[in-house]
Amino acid sequence: MKYFNFKALSVSVALSVGATSAMAAECIAPANPGGGWDFTCRQIGKILFDIGQVDAPVQVTNLAGAGGGLAFSTVVNERNDDVDLIVAASSATTTRLAQNAYGGATADQVRFVGAIGADPGVIVVAADSPYQNLNELIDAIIADPGSVAFAGGSAVGGFDHLKPLQVLTAAGFTDITAVRYIGVDGGADAITQTVGGFTQAMTGDMSEVVGFLDSGDIRVLAVLTEERVPGFEDIPTAMEQGYDVVAVNWRGLYVPKGISDEDFNLWAERLQAVADSAEWQQAMTDNGLAPFTKVGDDFQSWIDSVVASTEELSREIGVIQ
Repeated sequence: MKYFNFKALSVSVALSVGATSAMAAECIAPANPGGGWDFTCRQIGKILFDIGQVDAPVQVTNLAGAGGGLAFSTVVNERNDDVDLIVAASSATTTRLAQNAYGGATADQVRFVGAIGADPGVIVVAADSPYQNLNELIDAIIADPGSVAFAGGSAVGGFDHLKPLQVLTAAGFTDITAVRYIGVDGGADAITQTVGGFTQAMTGDMSEVVGFLDSGDIRVLAVLTEERVPGFEDIPTAMEQGYDVVAVNWRGLYVPKGISDEDFNLWAERLQAVADSAEWQQAMTDNGLAPFTKVGDDFQSWIDSVVASTEELSREIGVIQ
């Protein structure tokens, strides 16, 4: 795996509009403004104040570096008992932790509070593909692994690569190193590869494929959620086709490990209140997120299982030793 130098990294700080107190809650977005982690902090932070869960606007701090590793290291080593701190996280966080991309850091060095929305994973083929459903595609790979190549917007070993491998593993297929994957620069390029016939399938997120679906260029064989996605009810889940796989790019938070159970539960209650709010429902609609709510101890248990399975898959395909 590639390791990162944390030196010479800039920190930009942006404050939410409005007065703040010395004890105001702070949300670290482990990236520059404009990305998914920044969205998580700003939307959740705003709604926390709007619905009265915190007494002052939440301060948002952009702490970019090492794909989230600088923020993780800062929380663990410098702010381990800060009860007023929350940190934006996503599937990228757990994937990088599972693959030791944070220089030896592990998921149990923080406490994951919850996820309250997600960009659903999808498996897509071109509109003229001979594969009409997920079972046909998986059967073809099992019969001849070299007959199907996937394109995805992440590098080899990244989240897009792991999605079809999880489905194949659920199908009982064990020779996952034989599965062909081509990492390209983003979901649009992955779809172009598939529509153009250079690959037989694409693996990515729902937000990346909606325009191509509307234009009739592609067919989505499966969405990797527990239930069908609102607005796309005609697309079946992998689960209902017989594959017990949920792979979504969730949006959520972690907090320092050193805070008390009482403070952890308080943040869980606050995050649940955001999830239940009309403001968050509108934010999900506006930003193409699907419902995905796991909060508190249940979420921590789910994170542990995700990290373990991601680590196992990553070892099998040689991403980590």
